[in-house]
Amino acid sequence: MYNVLIQYIRGHSGVPLTESEIDLIKSVVVFKKFRRRQYFLYEGEVSKYSAFIIKGAMRQYTVDDKGMDRTVNLFLETWWAGDRESFMTGVPSLYFVDAWEDTEALLISRADYLNLYMSIPAIVEMARRLTDVHSFALQKRLNSFITLSAEERYFSLEQTYPEFLQRFPQHIIASYLGISRETLSRIRSHTLKPIEHYGTLPHVCGSHAA
Repeated sequence: MYNVLIQYIRGHSGVPLTESEIDLIKSVVVFKKFRRRQYFLYEGEVSKYSAFIIKGAMRQYTVDDKGMDRTVNLFLETWWAGDRESFMTGVPSLYFVDAWEDTEALLISRADYLNLYMSIPAIVEMARRLTDVHSFALQKRLNSFITLSAEERYFSLEQTYPEFLQRFPQHIIASYLGISRETLSRIRSHTLKPIEHYGTLPHVCGSHAA
């Protein structure tokens, strides 16, 4: 299970890892299983850990004044899950994060992550690259909500993350796209095919640094 994380770090950094650095990484991450619908983080808590998913799926969401879920992010294997702002700054989270499937993950605390960041050049390079990815994806995602229709957002998601449509139920997909379940049902019932100018709907945090 540790090898998945090590390969991920290598794949997101051009800096090689030494054996002692690999041993240090393995010594600070903690393996944990989550049952389906078990919470990783509650709204109002400080996110003490970031979770690297080995197997399973998680989601990040808010609940509005009417009790409706508003999905912010969806996470699958080899993605970091959690509230990045709360984890990095120590502010209380605005979000819930739970396991949508039975999930296995490697957890790292903020203190241990910062220690790795100060000690291992590959972690620094990974964090830099993924911070850029996060920033660019956030900008593109906001733009898609402003400029794309509901149909275009759905077809973009279908092209970019088809596994979301297989792993998450319709009401979560609708929430993630910012549309109603009825609108999503209507779109799915159509035989229209996506066209190239829809582009891709970026996912903000799927591969963010811990």
